[in-house]
Amino acid sequence: MLLIIALVAVPMLFGLYAQMRVSRAYSKNLKIASRGNITGREAAAAVMESAGIHDIEIVEIEGHLSDHFDPINKRLALSSANYRGSSLAALGVSAHEAGHAIQQKVGYSMMKIRQTLVPATQIAAGASNFLILAGVLLISTAIGGKMLMIGAVALAVICLFQLVTLPVEFDASRRAKVQLVNLGILSRDEMEGVNETLDAAALTYVAAFVASLGSLLHILLMLTGSRRDD
Repeated sequence: MLLIIALVAVPMLFGLYAQMRVSRAYSKNLKIASRGNITGREAAAAVMESAGIHDIEIVEIEGHLSDHFDPINKRLALSSANYRGSSLAALGVSAHEAGHAIQQKVGYSMMKIRQTLVPATQIAAGASNFLILAGVLLISTAIGGKMLMIGAVALAVICLFQLVTLPVEFDASRRAKVQLVNLGILSRDEMEGVNETLDAAALTYVAAFVASLGSLLHILLMLTGSRRDD
């Protein structure tokens, strides 16, 4: 029982901590203007230009930290605060997304694997909750056990996707930090705010993986227990 509580409670608490940390770091560094007064859009464009990338459209989107790179449609989407802002947080996030564009250009292996897993992960994410809920309700029956097993497989796919996501995100941040300094967008003493923001954001991906792994282990324990009862 204590193990099951730990598998549920620890990831939940870790996730809350990660969200609070990234919110605090982003809000703090969003208020610190960069000396060069370069916007996030300009920074992302400069980072991609330095890598010889000329076919990625940079667009402004609504939302809070809704920034993302869309390799299929060749779009780099930045939330308004980062697209138009020149804060340390805005430059860090924008350069990070540009780092994903560089990964695509150089054929970064982990990004290729991640993109390959996207279709299966979307299916797994849509089916896992239903399968697991139905499996738990019908755990005493044969069909319930099968549904729970399929749900566990779906969770395993999600876990694998989130595991592969970790090096992709860490590498994008590494590329962003290097380029911001090398291109003269930020001076080294300004990088503390960028590091704080991107490191906190990376923690949310770790928390997501830990939560999925905890859920998967929980389901596997339930399956083991049900077989023992049989």
